[in-house]
Amino acid sequence: MIADEDKKEAPAKKAEEAETKEEMVVIGKYLYTDLINALRTPTPIIDVPQSLSIMTAVQLEEQGFTSIGDIINYTPGVNTSQGEGHRDAIVFRGVRSTADFFIDGVRDDVQYYRPLYNLEQVEILRGPNALLFGRGGTGGILNRVTKKGRIGERFTRYQAGSDSFGEFGLQIDSNFGVSDRRAFRINAFYESLQNHRDFYDGDRIGINPTVKFALGPSTTLDLSYEYADHERFVDRGIPTGDDGRPVEALEDVVFGDGELNTTELEAHLIRAKLEHKFSEHIKGNFSAFHGNYDKLYRNFYASDYDEATNIVELDGYVDTTLRKNTILSGDLIGEFDAANVRHTVIFGAEFIDTSSDQNRYNSYFDTSAADVAAGVPGARTDQANFLATRPIVLTNGVGVLADGRTTNNSFSTNLNDDTRVNIEVLSFYLQDEIEISDKFDVTLGARFDSFDIEVFNVPANEVRTREDQEVSPRLGLVYKPKENTSFYASYSESFLPRSGEQFANINGDNNRLDPNTFTNLEAGVKWDFDRRLSLTAAVFEIEQESPVVADSDAGTFDVIETSVEGIELQLQGQVSDRWFISGGYSYLDGEQADGVLRPRELPENMFSVWNSFKVTELFSLGLGMTYQDESFINNSNSAVLPSYTRFDAAAYYDVSDKIRIQLNIENLTDELYFPNSHSTHQATVGAPFNARLSLKGQF
Repeated sequence: MIADEDKKEAPAKKAEEAETKEEMVVIGKYLYTDLINALRTPTPIIDVPQSLSIMTAVQLEEQGFTSIGDIINYTPGVNTSQGEGHRDAIVFRGVRSTADFFIDGVRDDVQYYRPLYNLEQVEILRGPNALLFGRGGTGGILNRVTKKGRIGERFTRYQAGSDSFGEFGLQIDSNFGVSDRRAFRINAFYESLQNHRDFYDGDRIGINPTVKFALGPSTTLDLSYEYADHERFVDRGIPTGDDGRPVEALEDVVFGDGELNTTELEAHLIRAKLEHKFSEHIKGNFSAFHGNYDKLYRNFYASDYDEATNIVELDGYVDTTLRKNTILSGDLIGEFDAANVRHTVIFGAEFIDTSSDQNRYNSYFDTSAADVAAGVPGARTDQANFLATRPIVLTNGVGVLADGRTTNNSFSTNLNDDTRVNIEVLSFYLQDEIEISDKFDVTLGARFDSFDIEVFNVPANEVRTREDQEVSPRLGLVYKPKENTSFYASYSESFLPRSGEQFANINGDNNRLDPNTFTNLEAGVKWDFDRRLSLTAAVFEIEQESPVVADSDAGTFDVIETSVEGIELQLQGQVSDRWFISGGYSYLDGEQADGVLRPRELPENMFSVWNSFKVTELFSLGLGMTYQDESFINNSNSAVLPSYTRFDAAAYYDVSDKIRIQLNIENLTDELYFPNSHSTHQATVGAPFNARLSLKGQF
């Protein structure tokens, strides 16, 4: 919004321009603990032995971002995965994740599309991060920092916009300084979803009231409740052809049911944070979170395609999840001197209690398996063949097959799985940031996690349990030859239990297998050219080890190894008073266990840049570009996602110091491109030229 002047200067605030720039420098240099930031200690970015990116609320709004995927497109070292059309999915340095999401530093692992309406900033840390976040975080984590009440302030900010597809949205952000010790703030949004694909529509609603209490000169309490109600059409893209690439002739065909392909989420999220300063050198942060999620995901999708006959095989399922997460955590942060050495120590503990009930029914077509055409593998009654035409002849589960017969689907006949999961996690961690001298810092720490899971498999009437206890160390070295330059090196580890990110089951041999483990070696340099422009460069290697049951002897185990190496460059800040730039480049290489195949969804080169130019005191322009190299869609490397280059643009005009008109254009050159995929025959079709006009203001 225009008025988030504490993050970055707004062109409309001409009288406060100089002061605003100064504030931007300070916020950009530090990750403040009063935002419950990802690092939890007030460490200057230049002193952090790790590659990270921060995007403020003003940057999100100026670039017209409405999703996590938009942010990822402009972040080095990470790219998006399709997420089957119903969830955020990120590939952090070659490691795919649907659960390494955090909100105010607390785990947010349910699969859905996260909104941006109530955020101060988004933080993306790369490399394994188990010390502060526990299991997962194997390639990186994404933390959303929410807006809190501001004592002594009163404002209302709003925005409304619509795009050329017909999508529109409304947002409001109101803060009321109730007294000199209390503040109430409410953020709310509504989106009516539309895009370029047939059948696509949806609605999203979010309401997030918060209250801040100053309980004393050293104590503050933030309370927050958030309600989310989301519904949208599920689109899993188009199939690949004989050459392994998406079939461009099918770019306008949606391989789903216009009525049944849908995802729904209702969530109630309660957050509380108590911050107390015990003394000048000791501070405590204590938080509680409870989330109640009700999720449904139902879809048909292309599972195979015969290019010669133009026949597509459709598969499908309906998946429901009821999850409750309760998370209690606390940190004590102390600063002290010992033997003329400065220490910043953080000691923390976390308890997580999760219950997750989920089931899945496969599609079941009443026609026989003979419906599958010759040459198309996987003949099953939960699949059926259709002509790849627009539209696919399938509505409410009733369709016409390629041979002309009518088929009826049932989503209540073929039970795939039904599990009741209970998880308890107890964690302790200790980290010391040691300032050995003005030029040399050492970060040393470790985390202990006890992960206890119980899975009741309803169809099998079987209960399985497993407990994993892991210690995850972290070591970082920072050398600063000058105040504005640092060289760093780091080593960190993380792990992921074999129940996976979403705890589906530990059936078969999974309850015998140790967790997947990940290690990260990273070295880099951070250089602040001046007070407003900084460069970060990093090289890294992530190695994954996955125990599996040996093919030759079921009583023994083999260890499968996968590695990813890369380079990241990031430049951000004010080139001049009128020019802001944010750019990034990454080079990624990797190999799977046999050393021959490349990991899926790992583009070799990615580049992005965004420029904002102040043309006059009232008028500004933005221009951006993202490039992504080709990558493999599947582990066998038989299907390819083509490379693409996309240009974006923006224009801003300040009608007054309180009203702005903004135009954002995505895909300026109207290029056909495929930004991500889920599997061989599910490649996402990128949006064509799209213009969004917004009105933003405050009073």
